[in-house]
Amino acid sequence: MLLEDYRNERLKKLKEIEERGIDPYPAKSHRNCKIVEVIDHFDEKQGQEVCVVGRITAIRSFGKLVFIKLRDYTGEVQIFMKSTADKTPEGLFGAKEIKLLDIGDFIEATGKIDKTQTGEISVFANYVRLLTKSLRPLPEKFTNKEERYRRRYVDMNVNPEVRERLVRRSKFWQATRDFMNKHGFIEINIPVLEHTTGGADAEPFVTHMNALDEDFYLRISHELPLKRLLGGGFEKVYDIGPRFRNEGVDDEHLPEHIAFESYAAYENYEDGMKLYEEMIKYVAKETWGTLKFNVNGFNIDLDCEWPRIKYADLLKEKFDVDVFNPDREQLVKILKDNGVETNYDAPDARLIDNVWKLIRKNSAGPYWLIEEPLSLSPLAKKSATNPLVTERFHPIIAGTEMGNGYSELNNPIDQMERFEEQQAARDAGDDEAQMMDVDFVEMLEYGMPPACGWGNSERNFWLLEGVPGREAVPFPTMRKIEESE
Repeated sequence: MLLEDYRNERLKKLKEIEERGIDPYPAKSHRNCKIVEVIDHFDEKQGQEVCVVGRITAIRSFGKLVFIKLRDYTGEVQIFMKSTADKTPEGLFGAKEIKLLDIGDFIEATGKIDKTQTGEISVFANYVRLLTKSLRPLPEKFTNKEERYRRRYVDMNVNPEVRERLVRRSKFWQATRDFMNKHGFIEINIPVLEHTTGGADAEPFVTHMNALDEDFYLRISHELPLKRLLGGGFEKVYDIGPRFRNEGVDDEHLPEHIAFESYAAYENYEDGMKLYEEMIKYVAKETWGTLKFNVNGFNIDLDCEWPRIKYADLLKEKFDVDVFNPDREQLVKILKDNGVETNYDAPDARLIDNVWKLIRKNSAGPYWLIEEPLSLSPLAKKSATNPLVTERFHPIIAGTEMGNGYSELNNPIDQMERFEEQQAARDAGDDEAQMMDVDFVEMLEYGMPPACGWGNSERNFWLLEGVPGREAVPFPTMRKIEESE
């Protein structure tokens, strides 16, 4: 039978229900007990009358007996019904009217809790009440990725592990908030729309505000507004919310995703590594209940003191690359030999970064990558012992960077020079280079205290959950399908 045939059959039932004077979509239910309470507290609730609600997942009729499987958010229970000679009360459905109900309908069942002869915990109800009539049947299986992502509401019903994953995603961010709040940070939501966007190497989305008749960028980072808060007198701030990067979609990247950034005044990258190593462990433990993971073929144990490895040392050891005096021909050869497709006319810093990514993808970790070259870190403070590198740190776990932090640059003259370098690269065609932000430099001229900044995205959740990004968000962005398609 085609979907349209099922739908037409249910529309006929809907019409009959309405002709009986029953509202198939009432506004209120009378639930007083969740299904999990029926199951988990059976011994104390046996014999009590309860009202439960949920979606029908199965209906079986045997003569005068009807068995309905009912599922709410907390669990599933059986509704046991027996046909009686009594007239069905107005607005309700007895065993004789059960043919008007379908799998997928939402109902309300009132009755006593007990066990059937087979020992199954059940709610013994003479009648049920319709809460929502479903016009489309749920599929028994739902495995096509394209369809699953487009109809996530169906996916969550047929594949409950998807819903459970989103619960863990919520725990992930709640644990992040709990940790930061316990350590004296204040969450402050900052704008999504910006005249000048920065804080990352990424191409922004552009939108137009009619009220001001001006174009705005959707933020690619939380960084610069949060640092303005430090200049305004705050000492520990963070924000969790969406950011937008106009880039491709793959297992580690979604153009729209949730990210977290925090800034602590009077701290440096040494303080940051200590704090955020503790945070990552705390969040992992609260979300998954373990610090041991198997990810991307790597066996990862976070429960250790993470070593610190210098960026320049690692590239020298793995590819004999001198990041301070790069040989452009050498960089291009390494990338071509390893099948990396990129713009080989890009600045040296971009080529070096692509060579580093070859190392990263084979790194199990956990370890801290530190002292990234100045050319790759336009917003980080120079090292006090080596002016060619910055006080920047990345945690490397299972082939990916699980965050980014550094001692913040607060010298306005230095910052202006770096912005000018980035703007020149942008003017030369590098769409991901940083924009000139004069207002931010002015803030620094008023004075911003020394600080440590840190950021990570929900990619950390995807990684430890062991799924690509689109599997771990509720409604991934998809190409629009026109009616004709």
